[in-house]
Amino acid sequence: MTALKIDVYTEISCPWCIIGQHRLDKVLAERFPGLAVDIEHHPVILMPDCPPEGARIADLLKSRHGVADPSAAWARPHAEARASGLDLDLGRQPFAYPTLDTHTLIRLARPRGTQHALANAISKAYFMDGLNISDTQVLAAIAAGHGFERDEVITRLADGHERAETQRHVARSFEAGVKSVPHFVFDGRIAINGGRSEGELSGAIASAQKAKSATSP
Repeated sequence: MTALKIDVYTEISCPWCIIGQHRLDKVLAERFPGLAVDIEHHPVILMPDCPPEGARIADLLKSRHGVADPSAAWARPHAEARASGLDLDLGRQPFAYPTLDTHTLIRLARPRGTQHALANAISKAYFMDGLNISDTQVLAAIAAGHGFERDEVITRLADGHERAETQRHVARSFEAGVKSVPHFVFDGRIAINGGRSEGELSGAIASAQKAKSATSP
């Protein structure tokens, strides 16, 4: 049987996305250890107007949602992350940064077979290490361990055609009906989104496996 296709729609700066990616990997490793999968990442940009220097998350929470104490907004994602073994502390990263370049780099990693690992590495750099993932030098350093040469990263991220192509992929994500992230589609037929539990992810994978087996020759 061919690999089970898993389409993953995320925004790098979304806390629920790093939790969702962690849970997906955990469920696959623990509950489906022999399952061949093909994970493809698709870009979603939630803050297209984010300034180049970034925006303070505490200010965004206050101006957009009336949240004066960020720790109150972080309580649930912190609890959910730790329940799945992810040591997430959203206080490590005070800024939201533009993510067009990160999505461009992740898109370019697909033909190299390093896309999922690179997406995870960039998420870790942003949330765990507090790095500025809109900085080309930061991205070049991360990508160097995932099949890229540093100079190539700098050149391709400066290419307007590459950035425009990523924007087209972003538009396709919205055209596909993606309204919240993370958004997972299993075998092109079973979609779930938001902060789903390990059990829900496992159930969706099992259902997709069953449907795929039923239609395979």
